[in-house]
Amino acid sequence: MPVERLLPSDEAHALIELTRDIADKRMAPIVDAHEKSETYPEGLFAELGAAGLLGLPYPTEWDGGGQSYEVYLQVLEELGARWAAVAVAVSVHGLACHPLFSFGTDEQKQRWLPDMLNGKLIGAYSLSEPQAGSDAAAVACKATAVEGGYSINGTKAWITHGGIADQYNVFARTGEARSSKGVSCFLVARDTEGLSFGKPEEKMGLHAVPTTSATYENAFISADRLLGSEGDGLRIAFSALDSGRLGIAAVATGIAQSALDEAVAYAKEREAFGRKIIDHQGLSFLLADMAAAVDSARATYLDAARRRDAGMDYSRAAATAKLVATDAAMKVTTDAVQVLGGYGYTRDFRVERLMREAKITQIFEGTNQIQRLVIGRSLAK
Repeated sequence: MPVERLLPSDEAHALIELTRDIADKRMAPIVDAHEKSETYPEGLFAELGAAGLLGLPYPTEWDGGGQSYEVYLQVLEELGARWAAVAVAVSVHGLACHPLFSFGTDEQKQRWLPDMLNGKLIGAYSLSEPQAGSDAAAVACKATAVEGGYSINGTKAWITHGGIADQYNVFARTGEARSSKGVSCFLVARDTEGLSFGKPEEKMGLHAVPTTSATYENAFISADRLLGSEGDGLRIAFSALDSGRLGIAAVATGIAQSALDEAVAYAKEREAFGRKIIDHQGLSFLLADMAAAVDSARATYLDAARRRDAGMDYSRAAATAKLVATDAAMKVTTDAVQVLGGYGYTRDFRVERLMREAKITQIFEGTNQIQRLVIGRSLAK
């Protein structure tokens, strides 16, 4: 059953209806086949771009949708409820657009941003390394200044859309090790000589969108692909991650809502001891807790989005939203499997896939332990 949403305008309502139409008619019929075969849905991302769903929170002057983050996140939730892998890829694409929009020059934005926002160019975010996940200051990939630009050497890991994306935000060291001013941000094209991608990771979930490593061997990057100034890299990365955490919170809420819907539908049909199982108090209380968790997750990410839209500091709110929504997704999907019993543990029912997909939301864009660290530090201030 569609979520009844409180939206700020008729245009926002129309966007939600458009998203549901695409999700139901274009995505839902093919999700199982692509997830089982672990194949990328060619052309789908371009369709989402053509529909205007990729650049919603960016200004219309750059081919964006001019929408609030509050609206954009609810679009992501709708996508996440139908196909988490695609919704995560959309969120990461938005994360990759942020450094260019917020720190790029007008010339850089004119050159690349419109095509990224309308889906002609796919973006990816490349911060993590084999030894640098939660500890972003441990970035070792190095960019050495050479005539006309930089030579990059090193390895990046856990890149959503790796090998498929056209543009990569690459964070590489241009200064002293572990210095907060020692990392810079570059916008790197997929066809850059010296850049190669590893074999896609064999993941627990999100099978339809590849996650790979990337290796840079004397890869030349022209100076006009440096975003911001040298040493701005970590500031750019963390600024983008605040927005990205809200995207993952919205996707996680969509996963949880989908699991709740599946569990309620099953409980209305399944009988035990002469009654529908939803009429048994023990089961109805479990479903009530699941519904409360989904509603709380949605309210938390919307609060953070409204703070962002109002120009307020929202770092703590983003960390809270990511923590609450992804923990809720893990619990709700696990409980949905329990409601379906043995059937829930089989691949004949969606809740098994939803549970696997929920797990990763607690890990990327900063593990939930990192979110607690962010919240704790804000309290200490």
